[in-house]
Amino acid sequence: MTTPPRPGARHTASDLAALVRDPATRVVLCCGSGGVGKTTTSAALALHAAEAGRRVVVLTIDPARRLAQSLGLSELDDRPRTVVGIDETRGGRLDAMMLDMKRTFDEVVVAHATPEAAEQILANPFYQSVSSSFAGTQEYMAMEKLGQLRTQAERDGTWDLIVVDTPPSRSALDFLDAPERLGSFLDGRLIRLLTAPARLGGRVGVRALGGGMALVSGVLSKVLGTQLLGDVQTFVAALDSTFGGFRERAEQTYARLSEPGTAFVVVATPEMTALREADYFLRRLRSEGMPAAALVLNRLVRPATGTLGARGADGAAERLTGGSQEAGAARAARALLRVGAASDRVAERHAQVLAELRSSHPDLLVSVAAAEATDVHDLAALRRVGTSLAG
Repeated sequence: MTTPPRPGARHTASDLAALVRDPATRVVLCCGSGGVGKTTTSAALALHAAEAGRRVVVLTIDPARRLAQSLGLSELDDRPRTVVGIDETRGGRLDAMMLDMKRTFDEVVVAHATPEAAEQILANPFYQSVSSSFAGTQEYMAMEKLGQLRTQAERDGTWDLIVVDTPPSRSALDFLDAPERLGSFLDGRLIRLLTAPARLGGRVGVRALGGGMALVSGVLSKVLGTQLLGDVQTFVAALDSTFGGFRERAEQTYARLSEPGTAFVVVATPEMTALREADYFLRRLRSEGMPAAALVLNRLVRPATGTLGARGADGAAERLTGGSQEAGAARAARALLRVGAASDRVAERHAQVLAELRSSHPDLLVSVAAAEATDVHDLAALRRVGTSLAG
């Protein structure tokens, strides 16, 4: 039996494909800044694991719904949908779903509140705004949904691997920071101040707190409006009595990320901004003792001219001269050599970036996904990406 990795321990898989095939790997979180290819990486890893015999569910939080296209599904929602067309000869299967942020928040309320409190919270206008648009809610609910999926998998064996495509945040760190921000807001001093009168009994509570509190409440009413202030007070009072404080729940959710069997895969492109974000994220994972398993360098350009190289291709293009009478074939060949030389210069820069990454992170598995000529939009393209990650 394979021993599950300790929280924060280095994974020892020889490549990324081996990591997702390993029965000890139960959760894979693909993280990175927006636009680096997390969705494609998540889908490719999930497909590879399923065709290797694992029972996999991939959860996307990408509002562009590219995952549905690449998996051949007409749509995705918060119900797991089976992906057809995969190789199931090894006994694996693949389900895909998309986070419904508000519905997940509603499920949390219903699961942890009395029916009367749940009805009060769900009908509250402030809750309806928070549950669909408050900063950090998407990231927090992604973790909530992950917790629900893990519970279901452990209870009935529905899946043995969960792959999560994390939210398309401006910064990769948003995924780790947002639950704490949300918990701090809903359990913080300002919210306590807002709800103090309600906890002590409306206007009687304001008088009990003294003139200073009454003055603060009056100012907040003018700034927020009496109706909004009342909605906030009612919402947080009901939420606090039901949940025991959002901060505690956020901390519990955050702690699940360091559990054995969890693997973070950080995705970046060979561009300075994305690499800087990836480096910050890796440092954060290590400082928190979380299991950073691999770094994926996505959209890596390969040499186009073989052994000729950029300089050789430029030189060959210069030698193809013929003045105004040069043949059309020579013109075409020279144009192709110029294009190949330009591509090779990019490939050389990408190869240098890859070498530097492997040198600066000797304890980290660094995988590569080659740049695709077209968008990844079907299972065949996802298999190519998976093959590249395995190589």
